[in-house]
Amino acid sequence: MPPFRESVFRFLNDLQQAPDDALGAMLAEAASPDCLWRVAHPVNDLRGPDQVVAGLILPLRNALPNAQRRDEIVIGGTSRTGSGEWVAALGHYVGNFEQPLFGIAPSGHLVFLRYGEFYRIEDGKITEAVILLDLLDLLRQAGRMPLPKLLGTEMLFPGPATHDGVCPGFPDRSERSADLVEAMLRDLHAYDLSTFQSIGQTGPNGYWRPDMLWYGPAGIGSNYTYPGFDKDHRIAFLTAFPDRKGGNHFARFGDGDYVCSGGWPSMTATHLGPYLGVAPTNNAITVRVMDFWRVAGRQIAENWVLIDMIDLFRQLGVDLLEKAKTMA
Repeated sequence: MPPFRESVFRFLNDLQQAPDDALGAMLAEAASPDCLWRVAHPVNDLRGPDQVVAGLILPLRNALPNAQRRDEIVIGGTSRTGSGEWVAALGHYVGNFEQPLFGIAPSGHLVFLRYGEFYRIEDGKITEAVILLDLLDLLRQAGRMPLPKLLGTEMLFPGPATHDGVCPGFPDRSERSADLVEAMLRDLHAYDLSTFQSIGQTGPNGYWRPDMLWYGPAGIGSNYTYPGFDKDHRIAFLTAFPDRKGGNHFARFGDGDYVCSGGWPSMTATHLGPYLGVAPTNNAITVRVMDFWRVAGRQIAENWVLIDMIDLFRQLGVDLLEKAKTMA
């Protein structure tokens, strides 16, 4: 098991509970002076501990005072992309939404703000982080969803069915799990233009279990079984972005029965069909994505997906944060 996995897990939870005046010193000790934090739009790039505290940590604390950090998955490993050692986490910041956050008006009520987080470790220090907050889902929870409900079920991200996602065991399974996911992704990339189907995905020897669950970001939602995944996400996405191609995957690794991958961007595409109420624009776009998978035996059982939907729609000419201000 990666020795840095538990230390980063402890640091993130200690940081969440620390007083405001201790944040700068704690981050300066844990991260390199020129660390780069890449965060979902509208935050985007932050450089160095001071910017991270001022541009991300304190705004979150002010918006959700005394919030809990609730990790559902915490895994670590060496990236197959050649980018070194990483720790990745999936979960929710849980608290009452009391003050505005990145242009989103507060609800005054309990919210579960989803996060996907990747941290690159060099010589015991965090040198890079990639943070995807599902701000569109925060808008939904605050009653200001700016998109029509067209696809899957909007819901809280559940933890793994096996309840073993935080620092999992079985390190001997890590490479086999990553091999399975990478093979699935290779075959998923090519598809039949008339049926939207890719080889090898389903069936007794398919990559996915018959009872697979796919948990998607706000605007796409979650679905059950591969036909549900097709109906509630894949067909709509491929209709809108039929030429999508893989992009800059900064990390991918396995840890026991879990695998994660992130791209900034994860794919490039052209907006050639309608998508979530937006007519085709012919715009070239990039998509920031994080995936977490749970493998059961030799098939994939669960998949959690975060997409920077605010950034995606910005490229389609739609400012979802501004549009949400008209919602009541």
